[in-house]
Order: sequence, then C-alpha cells, then structure tokens
Amino acid sequence: MLIGNMLPMSAFCSYKEIYSRCEGVDMEQEKAKVNRITEGSIFGQLLLFFFPILFGTFFQQLYNTADAMVVGRFVGKQALAAVGGTTSTLINLLVGFFVGLSSGATVVISQFYGAKKSDKVHWAVHTSITFSVIGGIVFMLIGIIGSPFALRAMKTPEDVLGHAMIYIRIYFLGMTANLLYNMGAGILRAVGDSKRPLYFLITSCLINIVLDVLLVAVLRLGVAGAAIATISSQLVSAVLVMTALMRTDDMYRLEWRKLRIDKRMLGRIVRIGVPAGMQSVMYNISNIIIQAGVNTLGTDNVTAWATYGKVDGLYWMMINALGISVTTFVGQNYGAGRIDRVRKGAGACMVIGVVLTGIVGSALYCWGHLLVSLFTTDAQVQSICIKLINFMVPTFFTYITIEILSGTLRGVGDAWMPLIITGIGICAVRVLWITFALPHFHHILGAAFCYPLTWSLTTVAFIIYYQCFSSLKRIRLKSILRYCLGR
Repeated sequence: MLIGNMLPMSAFCSYKEIYSRCEGVDMEQEKAKVNRITEGSIFGQLLLFFFPILFGTFFQQLYNTADAMVVGRFVGKQALAAVGGTTSTLINLLVGFFVGLSSGATVVISQFYGAKKSDKVHWAVHTSITFSVIGGIVFMLIGIIGSPFALRAMKTPEDVLGHAMIYIRIYFLGMTANLLYNMGAGILRAVGDSKRPLYFLITSCLINIVLDVLLVAVLRLGVAGAAIATISSQLVSAVLVMTALMRTDDMYRLEWRKLRIDKRMLGRIVRIGVPAGMQSVMYNISNIIIQAGVNTLGTDNVTAWATYGKVDGLYWMMINALGISVTTFVGQNYGAGRIDRVRKGAGACMVIGVVLTGIVGSALYCWGHLLVSLFTTDAQVQSICIKLINFMVPTFFTYITIEILSGTLRGVGDAWMPLIITGIGICAVRVLWITFALPHFHHILGAAFCYPLTWSLTTVAFIIYYQCFSSLKRIRLKSILRYCLGR
C-alpha cells in the first residue's frame, strides 16, 4: 500500500464508521443501500469494472488503428504518416481536453450516485450532455479553421501535408458525435455500467472497419474515405449511448426537453474537469512539440513514429482503462463515505497495473514486430519501429504510479495538484529536452528518451504528494482526530 496505517484502527472502528460519525451519516440507512462498487471484494469489483472498459478502449483504439492500417496498405506511407502521426496529435489535443473536462462530470456523477442523491445526479447528467453539444460545435469550428495553421507550425513534411489537411478537416465535422459518445459513456461508467459502452464500441468499430475497406480499398477515396468511415461509426456510437441514457429508469435518465446548463452543477464539474483537461492539453502540447522535433528527422522517421504510436497504443489503452476504473471506484466510494475502500482501491489498482504492464510489455517486446508489419511493408520504417519498441517498452513501469494516483486524486476532487505535478514533471521537462537536447542527439531515440525521463521524475513527485500532502491524507487524519477527540 502507498499509505501506511497511522493507527491500529481495528482497535477502534472502521474508516467508514469514523467518516460517517463525523459527517452525520446514518450507518443503518447506508447499509440498506447496496452498491456493487461500494460493497464486496475490492479486487473483484475493480476487475469486473475494468475489463469492459479495457475492451471498450481497445475497440476505441481500433478507430484510428483501422484507418492507419488500411491507409498504410492501400494509399502509402505518406498517408499513413498523416493519419497516424501529425493529425492524431492535433486531434488528441482538442479531444483530450474535452475528455479530461468530462472526467469532472464523471467524478461528480459518481460521487452523487454513490451518495444516492438523485436530484443532483439528474442535473449533473443534463448539464454534461448540454455542455457536450456546445463543446462539439466549438471544437468543430476550431479544428476546421485552425488545423492547417497548426499542421504547418508543426513542420509537417510537404508530401504528408495534403493528406493530413483532408483527413483532419473531415474528422472535425464529426466532433459533436464524438464528444456526445465520450460524455455519455462516462456517465454510464460513473454509475457502474461499463458493459454497454463496450457493446456500443464493438458495434461502431466493426462499422468503421467495414467502411474503411469499402471506401479506401474498394472505392479508392484515400484518406478522405478513412475519415468518413471514422465519423460515421462515431455517430452510430453516439446514437447508441444516448438511447441507453434515455431508456433507463434509474436516476441518471436523460430527457432531452430538460437539457440545460445548471450553473452550480457546471461549476462543480469545471472545478474538477478543467485541471484534468488542462493536464491532457499539456501532455498533448508537449507531444506536439515532440512531433515537431520528429518531423525534422525525415518522412521515414515520421512514419515509424506514427506506426510505433499505434503499436504501443495497446499498452496505453490498458493503463488508461485502469485510470478510468480507479477514478470511478474512488468517486463512488468517496461519495458513499467509504474512505477505507478508497485507500485500498488505489493499492489494488497499483497491483493490477504492475501485473498487466508486465504481461502487455512482454508481449509487445517479443511480438511487436508482427504488429508493425500490419501497418507498413517498408523495411527502413520497420527497422526504426523495432528500435523504438526495444527502447521504450521496458520503461513502461515508470508510468503506472502516475495514472493510478492521478485517477485516485481526481476521484476525491483533488485535481489541481496533479495538474501542477504533470505540468512541471512531464510537460516542461519534455519541452526543455526537445528544445535543447534533441539538437545534440538528433535521432529518433533521442526524441523518445524524454518519455521515460519525465515519467520517472513525475512518479517520484506523485508518491511524495500522495503520501504526505494530498487531500485524501488530510481527510483520513482529520477523521481519525475528530473521532478520537469525540471519544
């Protein structure tokens, strides 16, 4: 466990009892309300919640992976570099900000749902969906108008630029559907339903793959066909998740006539979501700067970097799914007053993260070259990709703590310090490395080195903060102190 016990609490009572007495919670009433995330085996409930999210993330990853694979095979390496590298980085910048922002809604809804406050769940859901519609329109306009300037600022190679501009402009036309799906899926996960988002993603992913083959391989529409396939399948997933929210009889039911922004609820969501969104933006800005550095290394390196990004996406979808799981688990248990399960849940996720990182990392290290061959047959590009795999995969262990602890802190509403830690430890250091070190190590591994460097530094900072200064630590100490003084 990352937090040691301060007192032999078994001599007194459980953390839940301490928290409940301090906050005036009726224990008998709470025991009558059974929630699968707030009761039972922590490892069991985490894994039952995690695996549908993992498989869902896998199919979500297949959106762009299918695009890149079909485009790389049937159009060429320049198109692959456009779909898998430069445009992906820009898309992640805007979409990542909104997904981070929507995590604020997930935390708020999970806390209110765990506390059984149906009226607050109702307004949080309707505020979140309304916000998604507005955000989709705004991001669509920003993406269509601003992406050409951003692509040129990133020094995108001329033979890649045309493909990139076509793909990204079509992609941003479907932004509203994209954001509605992400928000809707976040709402379902916040209430403990991680299965239906998986089913919806499987359906839309299969549609995407069929349309990719039809539009790119058969009709020869190039990167435009890949983009059309992606936004069409995202529309399907959005319709499915909205339908699920409208048909439920639970407190999170969506009614379109009640869509509006509740200012107080939006304030709660923004207080948690903005730091998470800014954290995602800083990650992606640093990645854009890294991409700009890689773009100076030539088309082969750009294509290899894009291809490697698809291969190691298998790991990132796993660890990100674990981060979503711990945020929802912590949020519901925190809302229900189960502070004991918050602490134990973070430790359980750390164990799961280490085990799964070992399994996925070993698979990528041994058989990653087979995945590379699915994207490109260019021998030089394949060689560079294999070097990246051999260098990067063994360093994945240095990232686990960042994902688990930042998810745990967000779950209890402590969102600003993770932003500061990642802003300095990851983003600022990466920018400094690319600016001052890459010119002296002008090689693809020179660009890649900034990842394990910044993960290691940030992991140390997170452990220190979580152990000694976090709000969760203060809540536990405050509860113990108030209970002991009350005795």
